[in-house]
Amino acid sequence: MTTTAETPHAASGQHRDLARGVPDVDLSLDVGLGLDVVGGEIAETAAEMDLRQLSRLATEVQTAGNSATGRIFVAGAGRSGLVLRMAAMRLMHLGFDVHIAGDATTPAIRSGDLLLLASGSGTTSGVVRAAETAAKTGARIAAYTTNATSPLAELADVVVIIPAAQKTDHGSTVSRQYSGSLFEQVLFLAAEAVFQTLWDNDATPAEELWLRHANLE
Repeated sequence: MTTTAETPHAASGQHRDLARGVPDVDLSLDVGLGLDVVGGEIAETAAEMDLRQLSRLATEVQTAGNSATGRIFVAGAGRSGLVLRMAAMRLMHLGFDVHIAGDATTPAIRSGDLLLLASGSGTTSGVVRAAETAAKTGARIAAYTTNATSPLAELADVVVIIPAAQKTDHGSTVSRQYSGSLFEQVLFLAAEAVFQTLWDNDATPAEELWLRHANLE
C-alpha cells in the first residue's frame, strides 16, 4: 500500500523536473573536486599570512573595543563588505560598540575610534574615501588587502596582507577560483580568527554573548 501511494507522487516529481529542464546528472565527483580546490587554496593562503600583522590588527580591535570611549567602525564593498558585516556582528557579541558605515544610525567617526576596512585591490573608491575621512579625524585605521602598496595600505595604521589574487586578475596563477573569491574566503577566516582570539583572552561565557544576539528580526 505504501509503495502504491508513493509511486504517483515520485513520478509526478520526476515529470516536473523534466518539464523544468533539470537533467538527471550526478555531479558529486565534480562537487568533491570543487571542495578540494576551495579548501586547499584557503588553507595554503591562510598559512602564508603574516601572523604578526594579524596580531597587531587584533590588538587594535581589542584596544578600541575595551576603551570607555572608543568605537569600532567597519566598511567594505561587495562580498568583502558582507564579510566585515559578519565580523561586526561577532564583535558586537563580545560587547564592543560597533557600527557599519553607511547605516542610517551610524554616528560620525572621531579620534579614539577604529575603522576596520577590506579591499582586495586596496583601491575601491568608497573604502579609500572612508579611510581618508577617518584619517582626518584622527581615528585609527586597520585594513585587509592583497596590495601592500595600494592607497588603502598607505592610509592604514595596521595592514594585513592576504596573498590572494585580485578580483580583476582573471589570468592569475594564484587561484583557480573566480574573481576575488579567495580573498573574501580568507578574509572571513582571518576575521573569525581575530574574534576567536579576543574571546579566548576575554573568557566571557558563551551564555553571556548569547544574550546580545538580536531578538528583533
